[in-house]
Amino acid sequence: MGDTFEAVKEVIVEVMKIDGKDLSMETRFIEDLQADSMDQFFLIDGFCEKFDINISDEDARKIKNVKDAVEFIDKAKA
Repeated sequence: MGDTFEAVKEVIVEVMKIDGKDLSMETRFIEDLQADSMDQFFLIDGFCEKFDINISDEDARKIKNVKDAVEFIDKAKA
């Protein structure tokens, strides 16, 4: 999970143009990072590209924070 977290963090830093030092598993995309709908789209797209997985629209709506993303990606890669 640590490797996945670091890779998810890289995507978030790149998409959101932020310094990732304060990112944690509890960081929420909308409330904490002020991600709008386009940011969310680019985050999901970035995760799909980085991990070579597909995330359906239904699953994407369930990914609200870093932990959700890491857990979904770990499960998709398993």
